[in-house]
Amino acid sequence: MSVWSINGGMALLDGAFRREPVHLSNGVITASEPGSARRFDAEGLLVLPGIVDLHGDAQERQLQPRPGVPMPTLPALRDSEAQLLAAGITTAFLGITLSWEPGLRSMATWRAILDTLAATRDERGVDLRVHLRFEADNLDAVDEALQRIAAGEVHLLAFNDHTPSIERKLASDSAGAKYAERAGVALPVMRQLAEQAMARRPGIAAARARLVEAAGTAGIPMASHDDSSVEDRRAFRALGVRICEFPMAEAVAAEARMAGEAVVMGAPNVVRGGSHLGWAGAAELAERGLVTVLASDYVWPALPQAAFKLVERGRLDLAAAWALISANPAAAAGLGDRGVIRPGLRGDLVLMDARRQAPVATFCAGRLCWVSASGAGRIGG
Repeated sequence: MSVWSINGGMALLDGAFRREPVHLSNGVITASEPGSARRFDAEGLLVLPGIVDLHGDAQERQLQPRPGVPMPTLPALRDSEAQLLAAGITTAFLGITLSWEPGLRSMATWRAILDTLAATRDERGVDLRVHLRFEADNLDAVDEALQRIAAGEVHLLAFNDHTPSIERKLASDSAGAKYAERAGVALPVMRQLAEQAMARRPGIAAARARLVEAAGTAGIPMASHDDSSVEDRRAFRALGVRICEFPMAEAVAAEARMAGEAVVMGAPNVVRGGSHLGWAGAAELAERGLVTVLASDYVWPALPQAAFKLVERGRLDLAAAWALISANPAAAAGLGDRGVIRPGLRGDLVLMDARRQAPVATFCAGRLCWVSASGAGRIGG
């Protein structure tokens, strides 16, 4: 087991930055320097809790780098982990969509990813977890989802309902083409599949109730996705769904916060200065306390960049901004063993060059799992 003493950096401890060493041993943070520790010179760096990403599906680009061109799951996930480490992400909930669509979001892809995650568990640094994005009318997959939840292979359950919008877009040849290409089928076939899915909508409520019961038994958190109205949020709250993910209106976020629920929006929204879909600005909502968690969504490096962007805007300090990508998502996911730097918690750290706003080293469960070229020279015996 790796034993480290990280010295000279400004560590985020109890909400403030202090020039204090951080020690790692047996996978956790320790109060005192362990014997025979290797040293990492963090002079000029920030020592921060590892990033916890509740919702990221950028692995889809490795699984399908071009529309309709799948790649083997093992190298795709290894590439994904390398990117996560370089972004300072130590816990990643991979957003895996289980849809009625063929191809990238199919049952076959879902099973291949879960099987690969199980086979490679011991070789990974990042704690890769499964965020099941269950498409509402994929009723044929309910039993599969229930089995995986009961087996402990799902760590976050989100309720998606994209079929109506997909069907609308499929009416246009140009807009529908991207969905057909992603699924690897001809556009007429995709339209037929969407029509069949829409015909199953009367069964959504019963299927959702079964999924909610399974998640409750397994003790995993649940999220509603793209709530469009306050009524949507209240309906999901009645089911025990306590994470409001990507609300489509400010009023929905406000409703969730009034109930003390976590509200998730995308870090790319902050970095880009707004939503690519024209929805609410995540930065302003975070500054007002209506957004409590930022997720990578589709760009992993956007998470640390978003924290610094919020600081530049002048309303949040770095401790508060960093909580949006570390302590708050950990709490929302029920992970009390990470998200802050404290003795006894997991040794998940990212060392950041604040001037360049770039990670220099990433520690996962006490192990140095990634280091930049500039950081390699900081390692001592």
